This record gives sequence, C-alpha cells and structure tokens, in this order.
Amino acid sequence: MEIILRKEYTKFINYWLLSLLFFIGLIVIVGGLTRLTDSGLSITTWDVVKGILPPLTMEQWQNAFNLYKEIPQFYLLNQNMSIEEFKVIFYWEYIHRILGRILGLLFLIPFIFIYLKKILNKKYNKNLFILFLLILLQGTVGWYMVKSGLVENTTVSHYRLAIHLNLAFILFSAIFWYFLNIRLKQNKYFFQFKTNNIISKVFIFLIFLQITFGAFTSGLDAGKIYQTWPLMNNYFFPDDLTLSNIMNIKIFNDPSFVQFIHRKLAYLIFIYVLLMSFFVFYKKETHMYNSTFFLLSMIFIQVFLGIITLLSGAYIWIASLHQISTIFLLISSIYFYYNSLKA
Repeated sequence: MEIILRKEYTKFINYWLLSLLFFIGLIVIVGGLTRLTDSGLSITTWDVVKGILPPLTMEQWQNAFNLYKEIPQFYLLNQNMSIEEFKVIFYWEYIHRILGRILGLLFLIPFIFIYLKKILNKKYNKNLFILFLLILLQGTVGWYMVKSGLVENTTVSHYRLAIHLNLAFILFSAIFWYFLNIRLKQNKYFFQFKTNNIISKVFIFLIFLQITFGAFTSGLDAGKIYQTWPLMNNYFFPDDLTLSNIMNIKIFNDPSFVQFIHRKLAYLIFIYVLLMSFFVFYKKETHMYNSTFFLLSMIFIQVFLGIITLLSGAYIWIASLHQISTIFLLISSIYFYYNSLKA
C-alpha cells in the first residue's frame, strides 16, 4: 500500500515529520530543565488562551507571584525567594508550555493541508489524527501532573511525571516510525507479533521501563542520594531498605529503591545490547550493521553520562545531558528495532 499518494509532496512530509521530532525533543529537554530547576510549579493556573502571554507589567508579575506564594513549595521551601528569582523559574515553565502550544499548531495546520490535498492514504490520515489526539492528551496530563504539586506536596507526583514523559516518548517514537517508513519507502508495522522479533520487542519494553524509572528518579530526586559507583555507599543493595520494605507497594515511593532499580536496569539493558549486537555480527546480518553501531555508541554514552550524573549529585547540566542522550538512545533503539523487522 502506498503511503504517499502525491509524490510531489514527499519532501514536504519528510521535513514536517523531522520538525515535529525536533520540537518534541526540545520540549523534553526544556521539560527536563524545568524539573531540574524546580520550576514546574511556578505557574499555578492553566489557561490555553490567556496563558500565551507572560506577565507584562509589575502588577501582573506580582499577581503571578502571589499565586505561587499560596502553594506548599513556596511557604515550605522558598519563603525567601524574591520576585526576580521567581521570574527565572516562571520563564522555564512558561517556555515549556509555549513550546507545547507551538507543537500543537505545527502538527495541526500541516495535517489539515495534507488531509485536504489527499497527500497520504486514509489509514495514515487516521493514524496521524490519533497522534494529534495524543498531543492534546499530553497537554492535559501535563496539567494533571502540575496539579499534584499545588495542594499538599512541594513537588509533582513522580507517577504522573512518568506518564507525562512516556507519552512524549511514545509520540516521538510513532512519528519517527512514520518518518522511517516514508524515508525508506517501506511500510513496516510496529506491532508485528512474530516470534523471531521477540528479542527486539523485549528490548523496546526495557527501554520504556527504564524511562519510567528515570522519571521516578527525577521526580523523587533519587539521583541525589548514594552518590557513589559502582556500589551504593559500599553496599550492593541500599542499606536503608529491608525485605519488609520491598514487599510493600509503597516501595516505589522510596528514592533508595528507585535508584537501585534504575541502576540495575541500566546494567541489564547494557548487557542486552551487547548480546543483541554480538548475534547481529555473528549471524552476519549486514542490513543491521549501521543501526547496531549507532545503538552501541548511544548505550555507551548513556551509561557514561548516567554514572557522571550520579557522581556529580545530579548537577543540572550533566543531568540535562543525560536526559538529552536518552532521546538519542530512543532513536537508536527504534531504528534498531525497525531494521530487525521484515516489511
């Protein structure tokens, strides 16, 4: 089945999908910095229209600051914050929200054009419309996440943060998949339930599981404890946890346990990639050489940055680099999985 019905628009479609990938990646990066700077709760209201412009007068800034003063993060942690300091964290969250709005328009306007011009087949039009709904859902979940830190907590729920991040990466992965299909003139399906692809499918599952625990680590500031490697303060297992703790469902709220799982999943994924790569070269699957080298490069970089982030006490710019490398690790993982499938 032909994906593009009007071939003269192929380059346009490619550039559009690449621009979407760039913007989603940028939103993830800015979102990560917003979290690392504890800026995510600086805007305590959600207004799709009025929120387009930031405060423009001192009176408007004071009103926004007064709203921030009503939440626990201010009166428990930031009582001495000045309005100038507030402006810094406000703009991080503001830029994050503005980028989300731009992404929505960047998707919707070209999509309407594509639909009216009948550039893509009906199935792809339906799939793209579902992705637009996913963008809307992502914005809703973003506000749902922020609300979790406005009443009783000084930070957002790490569970909601994980949902928010996973949705972003699912959206990114889907668009990247469509880009590969169009760019490489193939029509592969992500969900191919064949036994010969089970190894690659497990790998993608592990990547998203690690993304989830990465969000937990960020949301709980778990990267700021046990700042030693390879052991956790000379212990393999956190010394502040017991067997009875682990059997409790609330263990996922414990920073020590979350960091432990995040570390061990990293080791597991690293070994898994090495084994997959070995079999690619052993079986001489030459069509997968490029994607394998790309994946190997990114897994080494990601593990290195993860260790440095830990040893630095989650220093903001190093932690941000670790989050950025996650995007490229995901790209390399999806590309590897894509090449492992038959059209």
